[in-house]
Amino acid sequence: MMWLRATVGLMALLAASAIAATLEGTVRDSRGVPLANAVVYLELNERVQMLTGRTDSEGHYRFSTLQAGTYSLRAAMAGYKDASSGPFGVVEEDARKLDLTLTADEPAFFDEPHFVVAGVADVTNRGGHGSDAVVRTNEALAKAATSLSTAPTAVATETSLPEAEFHHRLGDIDEREEKPLEAVQEYQLAAELEPSEPNLFDWGAELLKHRAAEPAIEVFTKGDRLFPRSVRMKLGLAVAFYMHGSYEEAARRFFEAADLNPLDPVPYLFLGKILNLEIMQPDGFVERFARFAKLQPDNAVAQYYCAASLFRRWKSDRDAATLAQMRSLLEKAVRLDPKLSAAYLQLGILDAEEKNFSDAIACYQKAIQIDPELEEAHYRLGVAYARTGEKLKSQEELDIHEKLAKKSAEDSDRERRDILTFVVSLRVPK
Repeated sequence: MMWLRATVGLMALLAASAIAATLEGTVRDSRGVPLANAVVYLELNERVQMLTGRTDSEGHYRFSTLQAGTYSLRAAMAGYKDASSGPFGVVEEDARKLDLTLTADEPAFFDEPHFVVAGVADVTNRGGHGSDAVVRTNEALAKAATSLSTAPTAVATETSLPEAEFHHRLGDIDEREEKPLEAVQEYQLAAELEPSEPNLFDWGAELLKHRAAEPAIEVFTKGDRLFPRSVRMKLGLAVAFYMHGSYEEAARRFFEAADLNPLDPVPYLFLGKILNLEIMQPDGFVERFARFAKLQPDNAVAQYYCAASLFRRWKSDRDAATLAQMRSLLEKAVRLDPKLSAAYLQLGILDAEEKNFSDAIACYQKAIQIDPELEEAHYRLGVAYARTGEKLKSQEELDIHEKLAKKSAEDSDRERRDILTFVVSLRVPK
């Protein structure tokens, strides 16, 4: 009898593996262009189970090892209407192919902008709000935001292209040829002809790149209203508010971007760039980084950011439980990624706060070993050496910090001078 049961169990297992099926296909737009990074949902109706995936660079998706049943398929992407198929049946050893087509959301009537980009300023115009740390963060955020823009397309010579796409491609060409005024005008024209999510974002990103914060706020505000599910549109708007000096509004928009899709790591990386600035209040950061760490327990950066977000709160109350939590998160971060210099630096800061300078020195040295140009680590190591009476070593580290800080400031100034700043004027009403 036991042999019979074992045989039946083995047959059942083989039968289960035999019915595994696959479903794959391509997600395209209405012109037949494959859409990368579209979200694809596959629902098994009888069991109320949901599988999710994303299309690759060729618009392709694939689900494997599917059991027999009745399924429904749906694809979604910011700026497009959802497309679905089903319910349909999946049978034994099925290898089904199913393509989906997403149509762009109907563009709303385009309101004429309230600004005109009239030219470019002198290259020595630095711009920016607040301290040098804030100005540097402006630069880092603007660079990060423009990196979210769609990749430049090939040279546009085809006169058969839709007019909006034609002007968008001309903007790409002008940007590559370092003609920012012509580029922003082409991006604007493309967005006016077809206010799609990519066109509006790229127009706003070009304004951000050339430090036109107020016009960028106007463009991204419209884009966010038309495409409220676009994470990058919210991030662009947040960066524009930050560059404008509207820090509370910037934080609110960053939080909205993180809340839109909590599994998306990109908004948290933006939040990490402003986490330690005094102008930003910690309310809201702790909650979101705690969620990030919980949702991605194997992500070293998520654990580090969660600890870093707790630090300012802990400095005000010196709670022992919070200290233990920070240390646990940081130790986990360096276990997950032994090359994460920022986590070693933060561990050293905790040790120094507790007057454990020998442990702090070891952590700072580890951070510097990983990243010799980590300015703050050299400065804090110099201070720790001073606290332990090692004056010569202290002076050596402080000298290194001073040289690195000077070089960093020079590099930042050089890069800032190389980026032309738009001259913007208000549009005269007709």
